[in-house]
Formats: sequence, C-alpha cells, structure tokens
Amino acid sequence: MASQAASNASSSGQQQQEQQPAAADDPIVQWVVLRRDLWTDIGWPLGPVIAQACHASSAAMFTHLDDPLTQQYIAQENIDHMHKVVLEVKSEQQLFNFSKKLEQEGILHKLWIEQPENYPTCLATKPYRRSQAAPLFKKLQLCKAALAK
Repeated sequence: MASQAASNASSSGQQQQEQQPAAADDPIVQWVVLRRDLWTDIGWPLGPVIAQACHASSAAMFTHLDDPLTQQYIAQENIDHMHKVVLEVKSEQQLFNFSKKLEQEGILHKLWIEQPENYPTCLATKPYRRSQAAPLFKKLQLCKAALAK
C-alpha cells in the first residue's frame, strides 16, 4: 500500500509538473520600459538614459528584495543567467498610462522619477516568470536606440 501511495503521489507530482512550464521554458525576467522621447526629442545622451534604466532596475529589486522570485533571480548561482527585456514607450504620458495598467494587473514595479527634477524616465518590474507578465508587454517595442557613431 505504501508503494502504491508513493506511486500515486509521484504520478500526481508528474502531472503537476507537466501542467506548469519548466523553469528553463519559463525563465524569471525583469522588464524595463524607457521613454523613447528622452533620446529622440529631448536629446539625452546614451549614458544618462542607461543610468535611468539602472536606477529603476535596482530600485525595483531592492523594493521587492523579500520576494521569492527576486531572491531566486539574484541568487549567486543565477547571477550569470539574468534575463532582462528592455522596451520603450513614446512619451511620459504613455509611461504613466502603462504604469497604471501594470498596477491594475497587479504587476509590481518601480516608476523611476529622476530627482530633484521630478522627471519620470522609466519603470522596471520586480522579477516575474515570463508566462506571468509577458502578455502585458507584447504591444511594446524592444528598445532600439541608435548609438551615435
């Protein structure tokens, strides 16, 4: 009987694993969304734009440091295997609208507002499984800022 119970538990566990994507198929990802107008219309150089993304990413991680997925994302054994997706919106208004959409969907994130100027520049999510959050980002474009030569 004990072996039958173990077999049933094993079978049940296998069914649950089959229903959920494997970690390799469903990596932990952090999304960063930048305002494209910062470099196209306002003329920000590449360095300050990258700094904004770094600020938002760091703040989102620190704010959600106790979250199990954040801990897994930054664990020593995973540090060389991080996944980030950097996307863009056209303007400050689109950034605010997208932030509100994420809030409504329960996606935790940090809207980075540069100080002391009080200037919203980008947002970054806490780490999520790709399957959990990716559908919300599918209408945004990958960030393809051209580097000056």
